[in-house]
Amino acid sequence: MLERVNSVEDRPEGKFVHRRMVRTVVFQMLYQEELNPGSIDTLAESYIAQELPRHKPLLEFAKLLLQNTVEHREAIDEQLVSLSPNWTLARMSPVDRCILRLAMAEILYTDTAKPIVINEALELAKRFGSKDSVKFVNGILDCVEQ
Repeated sequence: MLERVNSVEDRPEGKFVHRRMVRTVVFQMLYQEELNPGSIDTLAESYIAQELPRHKPLLEFAKLLLQNTVEHREAIDEQLVSLSPNWTLARMSPVDRCILRLAMAEILYTDTAKPIVINEALELAKRFGSKDSVKFVNGILDCVEQ
């Protein structure tokens, strides 16, 4: 059985508390996939069920974000490369790349407002990225067309 990664203290207070946690969990699964290709196929269901509250809309949102990011990864990566002409995907840090893929999938394939997605991506970058991640992620996501 998997050990819980996210503690109660990791769940911020506020209006968007649950969706923020969903994004954190999906980001962690995308990062895991970066390090261990094929792991999403075997771990996604159990990891989502373990890390998120048993609230159907949240579970569906998590599955939607993950599915959109994985299904549209090629199109997202093409747009990501076009929006960052001085960076190849391989040159980007895996953390930044996963945050950008997740945020771009949410901007392009859901009805979540772009400013909300950017703010949430910046929170992920602050928490998991390097000192330059916030500027990098913000610069790329600002250019994404809905």
